[in-house]
Amino acid sequence: MAVRIRLTKLGRKKKPFYRIIVADSESPRDGKFLDILGTYDPLQDPAAITIDNDKLQDWLGRGALPSTTVKSLIKKAVVSE
Repeated sequence: MAVRIRLTKLGRKKKPFYRIIVADSESPRDGKFLDILGTYDPLQDPAAITIDNDKLQDWLGRGALPSTTVKSLIKKAVVSE
């Protein structure tokens, strides 16, 4: 089972809001997930990114791979904190 750290979409039409989650790589985008690591709100200026660093390091230590989008969000969140 390959585990990925990726986004799942919430919100409504034209008002996206995302959760940063840990899920099996074969599960659908808005399907089952293992854990919630944070949120991403692209509509705020600047975009609001919140990530639980303890959970993130735990899952990265277990071998979870972040998607390219989540990888860039992690870099932005570290720079802004």
